[in-house]
Amino acid sequence: MITELADFSVAPENHEAFGDALAKGVSTVLSKSEGYLGHEILSSQETRGRWVLLVRWTNTEAHTVGFRQSAAFADWRAIIGPFFAKALYVEHFDLSHSS
Repeated sequence: MITELADFSVAPENHEAFGDALAKGVSTVLSKSEGYLGHEILSSQETRGRWVLLVRWTNTEAHTVGFRQSAAFADWRAIIGPFFAKALYVEHFDLSHSS
């Protein structure tokens, strides 16, 4: 299992609308992708317009190939893409330690 971290910045006035779009995109598109295991959506308390999406995938390829190279990716970007204030940051992580 890996965790994808996607860090989004949107205009502060679009904070709530983006949160709604992100939740919609996850429930209608992302969660139906092969290899998807679960997610968390985080909203910054200090920086209005900053969101972090943590997605658990079976492996990196489930995200980078299975999802990003599928037709569903265009649907995903159509839902959340119009809100981007700048390029988003995405990175993949392995679980190193847990309690």
